Amino acid sequence: MGLGAISDAVLSRLEAGAADARAAFEPVVRLGVTGLARSGKTVFITSLVANLLDRGRMLGFTPEAEGRIVAAYLQPQPDATVPRFDYEGNLAALTATAPNWPDSTRAISQLRLSLRLRPGGMLASMRGARMVHIDIIDYPGEWLLDLALLDQSYAQWSQAALARAAKPGRAGMAKAWLAKLEGVDALAVLDEPTAQSLAAAFTAYLQNTRDAGLSPGAPGRFLLPGDLAGSPALTFAPMPPPASRARNTSLYRAFERRYEAYRSEIVKPFFRQHFARLDRQVVLLDVLDALHTGPAAMQEMRDDLASVLAAFRPGADSWLGRLLRRRIDRILFAATKADHLHHTSHDDLAALTTALLREARDRAAFAGAETRGMALAALRATVEQTLSHEGAALNCVRGLLAGNPPREAALYPGAFPDDPDAVLNDARAAQPQWLGGGFEMMSFLPQPGARQKGMGLAHIRMDQAAEFLLADRL
Repeated sequence: MGLGAISDAVLSRLEAGAADARAAFEPVVRLGVTGLARSGKTVFITSLVANLLDRGRMLGFTPEAEGRIVAAYLQPQPDATVPRFDYEGNLAALTATAPNWPDSTRAISQLRLSLRLRPGGMLASMRGARMVHIDIIDYPGEWLLDLALLDQSYAQWSQAALARAAKPGRAGMAKAWLAKLEGVDALAVLDEPTAQSLAAAFTAYLQNTRDAGLSPGAPGRFLLPGDLAGSPALTFAPMPPPASRARNTSLYRAFERRYEAYRSEIVKPFFRQHFARLDRQVVLLDVLDALHTGPAAMQEMRDDLASVLAAFRPGADSWLGRLLRRRIDRILFAATKADHLHHTSHDDLAALTTALLREARDRAAFAGAETRGMALAALRATVEQTLSHEGAALNCVRGLLAGNPPREAALYPGAFPDDPDAVLNDARAAQPQWLGGGFEMMSFLPQPGARQKGMGLAHIRMDQAAEFLLADRL
C-alpha cells in the first residue's frame, strides 16, 4: 500500500470517528411523514418547520414553554442523494398575497432542522447548550401501502386485488380492466404488448379508485412511477392462477417475476435505506373526506390502517417486522383538516380517529410502538361563525372556497357523528350510504395572513403533535 493510500485510509478513519463523536453529542431524531390520499403531508411539514423556527404559536410544546430552545435553524440535509424538501417554495405558496396549496408529494424528500437547547437540571450552569438535529423524511402515502406486499406472494396479492375489485363500489371502475383480463390466456407465451395493455388497464383502475375517494392500495409506484415508468418492474397486473402448471415462458410467470422484482428491487431498498432508519412516524389521514365519500371509503381506510400497523408490529415473523424491531417507538395518526369543522366537533373527530386506530390495532394484533390518534389542522384556513337558520343556531366555518373566481362562504357541514362505533358499524356492514345522515365537506383555499411576524403558520394542535413526537427527545 502506497503512502497516499495509507494517508487516505487514516483520514477516512479519522473522519468516521469524528462523525461518531458528533452523533454522540449531537443526536439525530429521524421523523417520517406520510399520509393516505390527499391528507396534506406537504402542508404538515411546512407548518411544523415554520412553527419550530418561529415558535410564538407553540405554547403547548414543552421545550418552548419551558424556554429550553435557544435557537432553531435549517441546515444542509445529511443525505446527498435524497432531494431536499422545498420548504421555502411551499411556504411562499401558503403565504402569498393570493395563497394556494403547494403541489402534493410525488417522491421522497428530506429536510434537516437543528435546535440548540439550553441544558436543564442541577448541573445546567456547568454545561453548555447542546444541539439536536431533526431529520424530516417525506414520502408518498402510496409507498406506505406497499408494506403489505412484503409478506405476500404474487398469487396472494392477485387474489386479494381481484376480490377487492369485485366489491360493489369498485366493480364499475374495474370493468374495463377485468374485461381485458378475461380475454387473455395466462398460459400463453409472454407477449409484451399484451402485458403493457393489461398493466395500463390495471393502473387506470387504480387511478379511478383514487379519484373517487377510495384507497388505490398497492402497488403504490403504479400511480407515482417517476423514472420507473415503462419498466418491466411496473408492467404487470393481478391474474387468477391458471388451471394447469404455467411454463416459465408464460405471461403468468412473467408477471410473477416482475412482481417479485418490484418487491425486491423497489420496495425493499426503500424501506431498508429510509423507512427502517426512522425513529418516529406520522401517518396523516383525511378522515373527513372518507366520511364525506361514504361507508366504503371509511372501510378501506380501516383496512389500510390495519395493514400498516401489522407491518409496524415489533417481532413480527416477516422481513419488515424483523427490520423494524425496537426502532420506531412512536407513531402519530393524525386526522387533518380539523379547521373544516367548528371547534365543538373537534373532540368527535378525534374520537372517530382514535376508534379507527383502536380497531386497526386489534385487527393487526399490534403491540409495540406507542400510538396516538389526534385531530389537527397544519394550516388554519377558516374562521368560525355561528349563524341562525330557522330559529336554530348553526356552528359554521367561513373560508375562501376554491373556484374561478374564489368566493368566501360560510359552511355548515352537517352534524358530525358523535358515536364512532355507529360510523364503523355502517362501514363494516358495507352500507351504500350513512344510515344516520350524510356529511358534506367543501374545499377551502389558504387564507391571506396565515403568518405574522415572529410567528409560525396559524394551526390547530400542531404544538400537541410536536409534543408527542419530539418533546421527550429534547
